[in-house]
Amino acid sequence: MAEMKLGAVESRFADIIWANEPLHSRELVKLCEKELNWNRSTTYTVLRRLCERGIFRNEGGTVTSVLSKEEFHAVQSEQFVEETFEGSLPAFIAAFTQRKGLSKEEAEEIRRMIDRAAGKG
Repeated sequence: MAEMKLGAVESRFADIIWANEPLHSRELVKLCEKELNWNRSTTYTVLRRLCERGIFRNEGGTVTSVLSKEEFHAVQSEQFVEETFEGSLPAFIAAFTQRKGLSKEEAEEIRRMIDRAAGKG
């Protein structure tokens, strides 16, 4: 699977696409010039890289996402748990809650999500 990490600037670029898609690549160039102070070649270079990684596509000059922002974050989270906690979600949750803890509301929401995922809800 392609690397699903974005640097700070790539994240801002991705947010521009997600917020405006579908959009023509010329419009993306204009938005990046305005929002990121990029020139045309920088926009196309970063777009090409993110298309190669399977996050976006540019077909006939129309830029769209392959993964929605939510799907991207889900894949990114899965990769993080896999790489950092050997794929163990319980180990990740233990590490997360050790320092931060959970409010009663957060714990209840997590219980509901677990019940739905287990087919109980």
